[in-house]
Amino acid sequence: MCYTTHSLVELSNISEFILLGLSYNQNIQIFCFVFFLFCYVSILVGNLLILVSIRCSALFYQPMYYFLGHLSFMDICYTSCVTPKLIGDLLLARKTISYGNCMLQVFSLHFLGMIEIFILTVMAFDRYAAICKPLHYLLIMNRARYNLLVLAAWAGGAFHSFSQFSMIFQLPFCGPNEINHYYCDIFPLLKVACTDTYITGVLVVANSGLVALVTFVLLFGSYVVILFTLRHQSAEGRRKALSTCGSHITVVVLFFGPSIFAYLRPPTTFPEDKIFALFYTIIAPMFNPLIYTLRNTEMKSAMRKVWFQMISSEEKHN
Repeated sequence: MCYTTHSLVELSNISEFILLGLSYNQNIQIFCFVFFLFCYVSILVGNLLILVSIRCSALFYQPMYYFLGHLSFMDICYTSCVTPKLIGDLLLARKTISYGNCMLQVFSLHFLGMIEIFILTVMAFDRYAAICKPLHYLLIMNRARYNLLVLAAWAGGAFHSFSQFSMIFQLPFCGPNEINHYYCDIFPLLKVACTDTYITGVLVVANSGLVALVTFVLLFGSYVVILFTLRHQSAEGRRKALSTCGSHITVVVLFFGPSIFAYLRPPTTFPEDKIFALFYTIIAPMFNPLIYTLRNTEMKSAMRKVWFQMISSEEKHN
């Protein structure tokens, strides 16, 4: 079925979408409201604490923590595209989102999500250089190089999100306008578009799904190489490297596992999509601060210093 540009404008006469949310049960919605409010506050507090601790200490000048600071910033921005509205909607009987805000949510989530994927890839490269090329590490990961890598992550996120957004923005929506999700995502929108979306769905899988899979395979391969390299290091060196790499691997699995399930498959929707989406929109950003600080003595030390500085400055003012 073919439409001209004029007919596309006429057919896209929907001004808002109705989000069906997580559940119709009132008790479940109240529980989810309390739980996700706690999760969101935890995400903000945990990631802001990491950001402040890194920025106000010498860790900011170490590549690994420089990237970790960017990851924490991305976690805050990424989850803030979804979670505040989800929490608010749990108190409403009718959950709606305007067409413009829906398109903005699609763009923002794919932009920030892809930046996060590239930042995780850069962090894996940093650990590979530190463990497998220790003598050349400072040369490989100099200040200009890791600033360039972060800039490349932002550019990659922009390229990915614009390509995804351009496909969705051109689709006509003429009814029904109910989306079986708690936020606007590409596959649920393809389901309510009033045109054949098969080709668009395949392009989305090729763009999002394959990027997630290829990146995950590269990350997995890099950690396999790192583990083999650790055999030749001292016991203390192995312990420290495994502690750092273990944190990265846990975060990668939490983020990439559900993402690959969501996008690397035939372009359709399943009831389980909403549950898996919770992992990469809320659960992973909430656990990232814990994962990166529990076994990291440098991070815990920086947090203590910042905390004591804040207390001492308060005492001086009083």
